[in-house]
Amino acid sequence: MKKFKRISVLLLAMVLVIGLAACSGNKKANVGGNAANSESKKPSAEAGAIDTSEFVKISYVILGDKPKNGQFDAALKEVNKIMKEKINAELEWKWVEWADWQTKYNLLLASGEAIDLITIGTDWLDTWGNAQRGAFKNLDDLLPKYAPQTWESIPPENWAQSKYDGKIVLIPEDAYTQWVNHGFFYRGDWAKEAGITDPIKDWDGMEKYMQFVKDNKQGVIPWDSQGGTSTFGGWVQSYTGNLELPLSTGYLPVFASKSEDEKYTVVSPVFEDTMINFAAKMKSWADKGFWREDVLNYKGDTRTLLKGGLTGVDQHHTQTFATLRVDMDREQPGSELQMYPFSRTSGNLPELSITHGGTSLGAHSKNPERALMAYDLIRNDEKVYRLLNYGIEGVQYEIKDGKRVRPASYDPKQHEFYSDFWGGRVDKLEIPSDTTWDQVEETLYAEYDKIKKTYAYGQFVFDKTPIEAEFAAISQVTGEMGPAITYGKAGDPVKAVEAFRAKLKAAGYDKIMAELQKQLDAYKKLIEG
Repeated sequence: MKKFKRISVLLLAMVLVIGLAACSGNKKANVGGNAANSESKKPSAEAGAIDTSEFVKISYVILGDKPKNGQFDAALKEVNKIMKEKINAELEWKWVEWADWQTKYNLLLASGEAIDLITIGTDWLDTWGNAQRGAFKNLDDLLPKYAPQTWESIPPENWAQSKYDGKIVLIPEDAYTQWVNHGFFYRGDWAKEAGITDPIKDWDGMEKYMQFVKDNKQGVIPWDSQGGTSTFGGWVQSYTGNLELPLSTGYLPVFASKSEDEKYTVVSPVFEDTMINFAAKMKSWADKGFWREDVLNYKGDTRTLLKGGLTGVDQHHTQTFATLRVDMDREQPGSELQMYPFSRTSGNLPELSITHGGTSLGAHSKNPERALMAYDLIRNDEKVYRLLNYGIEGVQYEIKDGKRVRPASYDPKQHEFYSDFWGGRVDKLEIPSDTTWDQVEETLYAEYDKIKKTYAYGQFVFDKTPIEAEFAAISQVTGEMGPAITYGKAGDPVKAVEAFRAKLKAAGYDKIMAELQKQLDAYKKLIEG
């Protein structure tokens, strides 16, 4: 096999030499200028231009379940026609699917695999931890030359939030307006039947709603969730002033800062009554039959069941709600889907970090220059952007009166499209859509604007080096014990939480608390002088 590969490479090299001679010169890419307006221009071979004569494939690691209807593949094929023309490269989407996604994602980065572009998120994908482990390439010298449009469009203060150890290791998704604060989704029509006429404002309100569904909607599971989804962070947001820190402890958050007024003081909601109250509520919900008995092993799709009228609750963030509301209006007419954001109870709502989404370059990338050129096209070329984010015009969407609408021939199952690209969306290339609820800004966004707080940890980089082993052990404990507590399957709530705390202590909780406080003290000096 190896001999065959060597012969194949030699033959390919001969073909390339002959082909290049016939073409009279190397193909070059002009990475300056407006990409959206230069699609038909052949790049020149002037001095200093970038050599793209060798065709390469560029991988992009994405979080999400790979689409199975072929629509994304069709759009990517069109994208790659542009990639081939402009930078002589082909883009490959590499999916990390949601089943056990945290483990898969981190293992991929630790494996040494030669990945190119990869989705990052400092507040949910352990980006700083992976940067500390050397997972990403330094971009300082590469960006200005190979992604010049992106480089110029991001202000210095945002690049400052994209650095680890003084070096840029990520490209922030800083030019896209979104709210990804979480909450429960519930049917407004069923809530009215239950006598709930005002927006639900707390978890007791959700309980009343789910009890009504349990008692009155035959064949419907109130919340047909799966064990991989934890809502403890939502409970903390609802019933404390704690702020989420940009570090992940696996299944559920163990550490937080105390409040907006004491944002540099470390606390643990797990070691306060917050956790016991949550565990008791979840045990109560389990006993009431709000989810299926085998929830910890269940792998069903809650959102699909909601659209089918087979469950009454889902849980995710505001951006998801804005599109799901439109889907529900179509699939379940009159359902009037509503959202109870966890922040409504407490008024505890930080703005989104600009590094909640973004893109890094794998440390072992074999083609870092071309990868950044591909990224520059994705983020700035209008045709590429639309194909990757919206699909093919005429199939997935049409534009009428400045809005994206679905064509008359659109079949949701046949033509559904998504790319799960959260690595560099920009408002300037977004097209408003009729698939987004047109009242979300005047309702939820307006509510959020009244209570939002400035995100405090944009430049906080948690160094795990002194407590690497303890941190890994803590995350393992949350994965082992968190699901059972979250879904009321751990027996007596108080005893379950006590056992959980004991295991966290044994794993090194106190050492991590001390180190984290030390680093937040240093961060406070950095920010406040």
